[in-house]
Amino acid sequence: MTTWTPDDMPTLDGRTAIVTGANSGIGLPTALELARRGARVIVAARSDAKGADAVAAIRRAVPAARAEHARLDLADLASVRAFAESVDEVDLLVNNAGVGMKARSLTKDGFELQFGTNHLGHFALTGLLLPKLLARPGARVVTVSSDAHARGRLDFDDLTLERGYGRMSAYGRSKLANLLFTLELQRRAERTRADLRSVATHPGATATNIVKVGPLKPLLSLFLLSPEAGALPSLYAATSPDIRGGEFVGPKLRLLTPSADARSEELAARLWDVSTELTGVRFERIAVR
Repeated sequence: MTTWTPDDMPTLDGRTAIVTGANSGIGLPTALELARRGARVIVAARSDAKGADAVAAIRRAVPAARAEHARLDLADLASVRAFAESVDEVDLLVNNAGVGMKARSLTKDGFELQFGTNHLGHFALTGLLLPKLLARPGARVVTVSSDAHARGRLDFDDLTLERGYGRMSAYGRSKLANLLFTLELQRRAERTRADLRSVATHPGATATNIVKVGPLKPLLSLFLLSPEAGALPSLYAATSPDIRGGEFVGPKLRLLTPSADARSEELAARLWDVSTELTGVRFERIAVR
C-alpha cells in the first residue's frame, strides 16, 4: 500500500463529495485531489471567505474542477441542520474538520468544544445526510481520528468536563469518540445490509492548525508531515476499492489497530445513544431493532 498515490484513485465522475474543514490543513488537499479525479466537491467551512478562497485555490490547480463552498459550523447544531438540508446528493462524506488543544469552552449548544465539534457535530451531520448517502451506490463515510484516541477516556457523568479539563486529554477523548462512532456506524450498516462503508483515518503528526508548536515551530516542522502527506489516508479510505468498512488507515497507509476502548461495542453503543439524545439526530435507516 505504501506505493499508492492520488494518481491511483479511480475516476470520480458523477460522484459528489463533502469535505468538512476543507479550507485548510489536510482538508484542502483532500478536496483538491477528489476534484482532480472528477468529483463534485462541496467545501464545508465555517467562514464564507475562507471557503471561497479554498474553492478558488482548487480551481487554480484544476480549472475544470466542480467545486463549491457551503457554510458549516460543526459547533452549532442549527448550522449543521441547515447545511444538511441544503445538500441535494452525496456519495462520499469526509468528516475531516476538527479543533484541538483549545482552552475549555462550550459550543453554541452547550457541549465541550472539542467533543462537541469533533464528534457530536459530525455525528449529527452524518445522521442527517444518511438518507442521501444511502440513495447512492457504494457510499462512504470517512472520519478523521488520531492516535491520540488511545489516551482518551469517556466520562458520561461529566461530558462537559466541568470537574477537570486538559487540552490534550479532551482532544484524545474527542478522537476516541470519532473511532467509536466509525466502528459502530459500520456495525449498524452491516446489520441492516446498508450499502455504506465507514472508515477511520489517522493522518499522522501533520503541520496543520491543530498542531501547536510555539517558538520551536521552524525546528519541529521539519519532523511534521505536509498537509498533502497527511491527506493520503483520507484519500485512500475514500476511494480505494480495497478498503473495507471498519478499517483504520494511518500514515504510509498502514492499517492500524484501535485501542481496546475504541473496539468496545458496549462503549460504542452507549456513546451512540448519548449522542442521539444530545443532538436529537436518529439514524432511522440503520436503526438496529
